[in-house]
Amino acid sequence: MRKRISLLLSLALLFLLAACGGGNNNNASPSDSASSAKPAESSAKASEPAKKVTIEYWHTYSDSEEKVLTEKIKPMFEEAYPNIELKLTRMPYEGLKDQVIAAVAGDAAPDLMRMDIIWVPELASKGALKKLNDLPGFDDVKASVFESPMQTNFYKGDYYGVPLNTNTKIAVYNADTLKEAGLDRAPATMDELVEAARALKGKNKQGIGISGIHAWGLLPYFWSLGGTVTNEDYTKVDGFLNSPESVKALETIVSWNKEGLVILALLGGEPGAWDGLKSGQYMMIDDGPWFFSILMGDAANTFNPIDKTVRALLPAGPGGSRSVVGGEDLVTFSNSKHPEEAWTFMKWMLGEEPQQLMVEAGMIPTNKNAANAIDTTKNPYIAPFIEQLNTALPRTPIPQWGEMETIFNLSFEKAIRGEQTAAEALNEAVKQINAVLGG
Repeated sequence: MRKRISLLLSLALLFLLAACGGGNNNNASPSDSASSAKPAESSAKASEPAKKVTIEYWHTYSDSEEKVLTEKIKPMFEEAYPNIELKLTRMPYEGLKDQVIAAVAGDAAPDLMRMDIIWVPELASKGALKKLNDLPGFDDVKASVFESPMQTNFYKGDYYGVPLNTNTKIAVYNADTLKEAGLDRAPATMDELVEAARALKGKNKQGIGISGIHAWGLLPYFWSLGGTVTNEDYTKVDGFLNSPESVKALETIVSWNKEGLVILALLGGEPGAWDGLKSGQYMMIDDGPWFFSILMGDAANTFNPIDKTVRALLPAGPGGSRSVVGGEDLVTFSNSKHPEEAWTFMKWMLGEEPQQLMVEAGMIPTNKNAANAIDTTKNPYIAPFIEQLNTALPRTPIPQWGEMETIFNLSFEKAIRGEQTAAEALNEAVKQINAVLGG
């Protein structure tokens, strides 16, 4: 009997313990139970939306260009990347480089900036820009764009930006004034240009469109006339900027102006280049594709730049038909708060579709496929720009270019104003530039 009672008590105890554990999985240990909760926990985290990041983008687009950026580029990017918001800030170009340097020093720089190509080597040398070489997808971006614009981002073996858009200048003629000069087509050579300008001189009109005493305005003519600035690797000016060919090129420009063949805007006179061309006082100016996109996008403008102008390559001289490469690079800063998101936008922006959209605003793509896909029937002014890029040259892509350009501009101004001979001005410029370069 005692054994039977003991057995019954034991069984009862076992049933009691089982009942106490009824809310648990009887086959799972405490550690197994904790483990079984992990998938549900992970699933909950995965369903949570990622934190939205705002990246600021400084740019210098015009009104018509900004319209495409705001109404098409921004919504398309944010649809593709809903967790990244693009904050667009339009900046004035005047004094912008100094403002950028101050912002970097004060840890207040934006995440992204559309930067003039001539600033990239200088800002990279100051440690302001983020190196891009090692970022995922960089090699694909590099392979997709034209080589020359890409090189504007190169500094001491590394790349510090990507080429956002490229441009150059072509000769733009007032069609009616061109006929007044006795021509039914654009001058193909500098000699033909000079002859046409002389035909207009008695009508108090000017035919040679050098728009100002600065490298951007002067270099196409200086190069086309046979002048050079440096050697091929941009390290030497002596024997190049002051070579006999360069002296002759500057002497020619001086003689044109002295004869009254160059537009008054060269020395800051009125009318300005655009106003003079539109009024017919100037037969020719040189300018970029924005001349057309801005005027075509201005509802108040009554001058039709397509019907009223003739577009052509710059007239060829002893140095060929040369123009100057322009454009902007897209950079991110070394102290960007959101470098991954900034790089995401940079890669996306150099894709074919965004690049093609900016063609609507007069931009020339750096993405090769996008450039080759341009419909010239919809953009009838673009074709000569793309052709001119084949022989256009970059301004000296070195960190010291800003100082060098100041010297270049001043030397040309002294010669054009008659304060020095061309040879004197260029020899003096070489001495000063050598000091800047440490040579």
